[in-house]
Amino acid sequence: MAMATTTPGLFSLPLSPQPQARSFQLIHLASPTRPRLGRVALAMGGDLLGDFGARDPFPAEIESKFGEKVLGNLDTEHKILIPNVSALSLAQQECSPVSGLDPPMTEEDAQKLLRKVVGWRLSDEAGVLKLQCLWKLRDFKCGVELINRIYKVAEAAGHFPNLHLEQPNQIRAELWTASIGGLSMNDFIVAAKIDGIRTSDLVPKKRIWA
Repeated sequence: MAMATTTPGLFSLPLSPQPQARSFQLIHLASPTRPRLGRVALAMGGDLLGDFGARDPFPAEIESKFGEKVLGNLDTEHKILIPNVSALSLAQQECSPVSGLDPPMTEEDAQKLLRKVVGWRLSDEAGVLKLQCLWKLRDFKCGVELINRIYKVAEAAGHFPNLHLEQPNQIRAELWTASIGGLSMNDFIVAAKIDGIRTSDLVPKKRIWA
């Protein structure tokens, strides 16, 4: 096993044989006002990042049979875990079929999910919870364009909101799952997908005063 030479006040780390040339970087541990404590020589690679990660065992380590003292199995299987649904954002999830026998979402659960969508609010209409969102746009034409954009998103998701064109320039969207008489996860998924629609070109332009 190769060892770096040492001098008084200087020590170095043992180097393992490597196919590429190795160099040393000297780090001074002394300060201007205190006696010099010494210098450390660190093994550095050609990329100047040092010996990061695993390394080959030293001959003395191999002779000690340290590997036989490590807990574990030779046939250990390594798996790459794919994030589950709960780790994905609502907009990344897909709608799933809802049975008419499923209970609607409770108001408590709906309030928690409401934090994950932008601009939506809960509405209670005769005991039926719904999601509502309102857009004020530049004109009637922009309102029709937003309806078309929402329709494309809803069609891809397979879950449709009720859309109302109110006044010349106002759009109101309502989401709920009629088959269960209330809210389901699908309503929040579609709401999050609608949040991703670009509307900056449809809203009234702000006036800038000189």
